[in-house]
Amino acid sequence: MQSKDSLGIAYDVTSSFMESIPKKERKKYGQFFTSRKTAEYMASMFSINYNKAALKLLDAGAGTGLLTVALVERLRKSGYHGDIFVVCYENDTRVLSTLSENLENLKKSLDIKYEIRVENYLTSQSFLSPDLYKKKAEQFDMIIGNPPYLKIAKDAPEAKAMPEVCHGAPNLYFLFWAMGIHNLKDEEEMVYIIPRSWTSGAYFQRFRKYLFHFCVITSIHIFGSRDKVFDGESVLQETMIIKVKKTRKKPLFVKMSSSETSDFDGIKYYDVDYNTIVAPNQFVFLVTSEEEAEILTRVNRQTSTLESDQLQMRTGIIVDFRTRDVLRDSDVDGSYPLFYSQHIRNGRVLWPVGREAEYIVTDRIGYLQENTDYLFVKRFTSKEEKRRLQCGIYLKADHSQYKYISTQNKINYIKCETPELAYGLYVILNSSLYDSYYRILNGSTQVNSTEINIMPVPSKDAIQLMGQELIGQELTESNCDKIIDKWIK
Repeated sequence: MQSKDSLGIAYDVTSSFMESIPKKERKKYGQFFTSRKTAEYMASMFSINYNKAALKLLDAGAGTGLLTVALVERLRKSGYHGDIFVVCYENDTRVLSTLSENLENLKKSLDIKYEIRVENYLTSQSFLSPDLYKKKAEQFDMIIGNPPYLKIAKDAPEAKAMPEVCHGAPNLYFLFWAMGIHNLKDEEEMVYIIPRSWTSGAYFQRFRKYLFHFCVITSIHIFGSRDKVFDGESVLQETMIIKVKKTRKKPLFVKMSSSETSDFDGIKYYDVDYNTIVAPNQFVFLVTSEEEAEILTRVNRQTSTLESDQLQMRTGIIVDFRTRDVLRDSDVDGSYPLFYSQHIRNGRVLWPVGREAEYIVTDRIGYLQENTDYLFVKRFTSKEEKRRLQCGIYLKADHSQYKYISTQNKINYIKCETPELAYGLYVILNSSLYDSYYRILNGSTQVNSTEINIMPVPSKDAIQLMGQELIGQELTESNCDKIIDKWIK
């Protein structure tokens, strides 16, 4: 067996295994197998210290071992002649024989030693709190991984073993990543392929705090297409490859790269200032061009937030399928307007429009809100739509006969003291600048109020003045951009 064939042989063995297990079964366990080119690219991201006499490698949730094979082959082909010891965790008994076959082939062709651990990677060792009954943290020189993508219950053993990074029901992928950081030697590197969902929002806040306490990001690769990253799979979430180093020394730049698919054709490389990628609030921005870097720089110069100016965005309060008993299709005695995303049209809030359940009849105060000026924002848009942030100005003067209104939970709203504030907030969120900023921040189609509330924005007084400029003009993106350009250079 020739060394150059190691990865090809492992890939063939992996392909045979994949054909033997139905896709729905793999999905149930969160198993998505890395393509050969992705494995090669991930292996190529590591820096190699040729002076080390031995290297200890970890692949947790190893699957068929394709990533391990790619990394070992890279080490040997690049001229590393020291000892290599590989540890692979895998507790799915269906894949063990394939993993064993690949590692045995690797041992014969590229002179390594290996150990397969058929146990739960996350619960078999202590995380941060010492536990006399569990193993102490083992340390590795290189860690590579494609962890399972699977949401688990908040009281699952894995979540209870790692409370320091959990919030609610966690996803296994970032628990594997966190434990990997725990197992990484100081000043060494790990490379993971993961979803991008961890980069913002409150749900992953504890994890990001832990990550940036111990590590810095050195490289990120992002894919333009969501459905062509894993072999034979359909993974409908955006995926990235990330390299982190266990050190407190921040680099000047993060090495960014991007490609449309995992074929890595037409790959683009660019360096972006570290503080542009990792914001002070520990959100991570996946920049794909110099233009996007400039967008971040412009917005991040602002010193206020909606939260600091008491202009918090909140989520609508009515879940209509749970409150059918108080909903009405027409105006009846004691009814109030109920607003949906369908009422947001061309920058305005138009009501009624003849849809069902546009009225609510209730004296339950938790179902109602003050009839005042608001900016409404759709919570959900489709991937194909031009804008992620879609807003409508609501003025209480348009429906002054009502003391209260209500909002369905598929819209967000910001309560405004004056019409000028509503118009000013519209200038900001309807501008191409902030729509682009939010798209860089969040790859999903959901507008998250937590993220909006801590985006840098001009001061409240400036927002009011921006609104004054817009009143009387058409509510177009271009008009908003003209005003924004005067205030945000």
